[in-house]
Amino acid sequence: MLAWVFQFAVLAIVLAIVAWLVNNVRVNSSEQNIPTGFAFLDQPAGFEIPGNSFRQSQSVSAAIYQGFLNTLRVALAGIVLATILGVAVGVGRLTTNWVVRTICKVYVEVLRNIPLPGIVSFVYLGVVLAMPRTQDSWKLGPLVVANVRGVSVPWVTGSFLRFVLVLLAASAATYAVRRWRLAVNARTGEPAKVGWWAVPVFVLVAFWGAVLVGNGVTTPELEGRLTTGGMTFQPEYFALLVSLVIYTASHIAEIVRGSIQAVPKGQVEAAGALALGSWQRLRFVVLPQAFRIALPAFGNQYLNLMKNSSLGFLISYFDLTKVVSTSIGNRSPAVPAYLLLMVIYLAISLTIAGVVNFTNRRLQLVTR
Repeated sequence: MLAWVFQFAVLAIVLAIVAWLVNNVRVNSSEQNIPTGFAFLDQPAGFEIPGNSFRQSQSVSAAIYQGFLNTLRVALAGIVLATILGVAVGVGRLTTNWVVRTICKVYVEVLRNIPLPGIVSFVYLGVVLAMPRTQDSWKLGPLVVANVRGVSVPWVTGSFLRFVLVLLAASAATYAVRRWRLAVNARTGEPAKVGWWAVPVFVLVAFWGAVLVGNGVTTPELEGRLTTGGMTFQPEYFALLVSLVIYTASHIAEIVRGSIQAVPKGQVEAAGALALGSWQRLRFVVLPQAFRIALPAFGNQYLNLMKNSSLGFLISYFDLTKVVSTSIGNRSPAVPAYLLLMVIYLAISLTIAGVVNFTNRRLQLVTR
């Protein structure tokens, strides 16, 4: 009973503090004639957002929506790339090759101990803005064109939604082939060789599906001072994405290293007794168990990456934070604008955490 009384007392104190803060904001805003509602969302934004067709005459709500999309673009791409790089570096830290192990160790120890704002500023000012002018662009065959205006890479033509549906169909076909090969392996003992079957199926379904729905691929080409074709990443987007990926990957690499070392030694010895090679031991025994251990920590890094994307304001990348701050500079009320900003970030964070928690529950071992 005493525990319940204590909890209710703490709840009452918290509610009283919140009520006092709300009343304080309301009274002070009323005295200074500052609106506290959300009517400002329908007012003209008064600024442009580089990289899209957003116009000054459009509403503040439309600007916030564009900032939300920009935040998702850098966060989702950063999560995927940081995971791939972090896993590779984490495995490299445990390799027997001295050169690879040392390079991975230096990478982790250097980047993990530098503040992220410093990395973002250095990559933008020292790398991206140091790229050549358009007429002197760096070119990597037909794949990449890089200059001070951005980095252009191949991209799909036609409807992007149809392209996503084609990829989903190819993924479903690949999953079906994987299930079939594993069933054959369980029934006959024949090697599954999932990769030998799944990769060609994915490529064929994706290619012919894209042909049928009218999608194609366009590559970047330099025509005078203009880059045509492909998709161009803005300098600010590219600098922020690279900074978030290399910084977060250094933390993910340590998580991977610790998770691999946490796998019971007997598991590795048993895999060796079954005559599995080093790659097979890593692929089929070590990494599946290490990922089960590492996933909750991965989720924390994903949340950090998403929230760190707000540092894009340092280099004028119009993410959610930059858009809201600019709208406040154009006479939008600060309190409701920042309140809306926090609610949106909270929703994104809870969504990422929910996906990670769901995956974590699915990967848990079923015990009696």
